[in-house]
Amino acid sequence: MNFDFSEEQDLLREQARRFLSERNALGRARRQQDAGGGFDAELWREMAELGWLGAALPEAYGGAELGYVDLCVIAEELGRANAAVPFASSVYLAAEAILRYGSETQRQQWLPKLVSGEVVGAFAAAEQPGPLTADRIRARVAAGKLNGQKSPVLDADAADLLVVLATNGQDLGLYLVETTTNGVSRKSLGMQDDSRPGAAVVFEGAAVEALTESDGWAAYEDIQNRAAILMAFEQIGGAAACLEMARDYSMERYAFGRPIGSFQAIKHKLADVYVATELARSNAYFGAWALNAGAAELPVAAAAARVAGCNAFDLASKENIQTHGGMGFTWDMDCHLYYRRAKATGLALGSARVWKDRLISRLESRNTA
Repeated sequence: MNFDFSEEQDLLREQARRFLSERNALGRARRQQDAGGGFDAELWREMAELGWLGAALPEAYGGAELGYVDLCVIAEELGRANAAVPFASSVYLAAEAILRYGSETQRQQWLPKLVSGEVVGAFAAAEQPGPLTADRIRARVAAGKLNGQKSPVLDADAADLLVVLATNGQDLGLYLVETTTNGVSRKSLGMQDDSRPGAAVVFEGAAVEALTESDGWAAYEDIQNRAAILMAFEQIGGAAACLEMARDYSMERYAFGRPIGSFQAIKHKLADVYVATELARSNAYFGAWALNAGAAELPVAAAAARVAGCNAFDLASKENIQTHGGMGFTWDMDCHLYYRRAKATGLALGSARVWKDRLISRLESRNTA
């Protein structure tokens, strides 16, 4: 079996990296932070024109139908560039939910708009601090109307369409809600990474349309598993960028007449980051295969990729700051942008601790079956 990327995928990676570098995605993310937050609408439009927003979606809905491995390649480059776009919310979560669980009418209505960037999607599940479980969902649908609150909802300020996890009598379901409809209000929340802002969304008799009226929790976990693998690639890209920043600085910064990179204390830090990043990459590659093949190993692969990705990006962002020393903590350096993103991605789908528990449970179930 060939586990390497194809020539076409290597070319896609090269083109994506060049595009994001030429557009100065990192500098634009900094400007978004300086301006008080929000996503980069211009960069989002250009990405839509390149077909990235529909990379894995069927051509029948306006997508490029490249496959999930190609989407993983794009995700890694977005993480490396620290792009300020709602890619995860709109592509990994909202579009995937509609593709897998929507009716043909819903797919025809919404997927082309998500692919073109005309509509930005987001996924609303959490309602309170702590791990999300089925019995903690209080948002309720009755007679086609939704009442309740979701918080935080990543990229909700930018979203035109929400996929909401809510109860319907005794069942949990997934529902589509347009943010411009009556009965929907949003309140921006202070986030560590303001280039990926979150909001509290309140529903007061908002009209909804069902994706699934039953088995909503199973659908939610399926979507999370798939998104976790894609987000792991973003985290690997961010970790690799942090490692490169720390390495370059350690070769330029002199202390006691020597580059600080020649000292064992720095070498050990960078070696630890390299090992963690490559371990995460290995798990993410397994996840990419499982995602693209629709393999039964997907839940285990997703949990492993998620845990390793969170650990690698968290470690790399911290050690990058430490390697830069006192300068690393300042606003003028780019280190804090990756640190903020590491924290944001580490919580976006549930913390690493939650995914560790899932991994252990799934391995135990598999081994005792």
